[in-house]
Amino acid sequence: MRKLGLDVGDKTIGVAVSDALDITAQGITTIERVGIKKDTGRVLDYIKEYGCDTVVIGLPLKLDGTDSPQTEKVREFRQKLENKLNGSGMNRVKIEFYDERLTTVMAEKVLIEADMRRNKRKDIIDRQAAIIILQSYLDSIR
Repeated sequence: MRKLGLDVGDKTIGVAVSDALDITAQGITTIERVGIKKDTGRVLDYIKEYGCDTVVIGLPLKLDGTDSPQTEKVREFRQKLENKLNGSGMNRVKIEFYDERLTTVMAEKVLIEADMRRNKRKDIIDRQAAIIILQSYLDSIR
């Protein structure tokens, strides 16, 4: 079964999915945030569409490993997604956090090296960060 990776921000959620063998991560989309209920509903749709057994959410810790202001928002998002999964009879889907420190910086570096213009980078930076989060997770479980 596949894994879904999320980079949860205030304005957008980057989404990535693993291949069927859990070797590589590919970007799917960037969800524009409209409200936590609808946002978790969209994520649930991707879980169903790709047949995912695990959701990996990037946890935005500070460099020293302590919680950042965004950390609590991401924990709340996880709780709402967990509730939605349980209410949909999908309580076997695991949700795991993965340390996402510096993933946005790494994502931007990759896009700059690909010679992507600033306005285009802005459109896909969260999706690229989700790919890095999920790929790092996949590498760690192998």
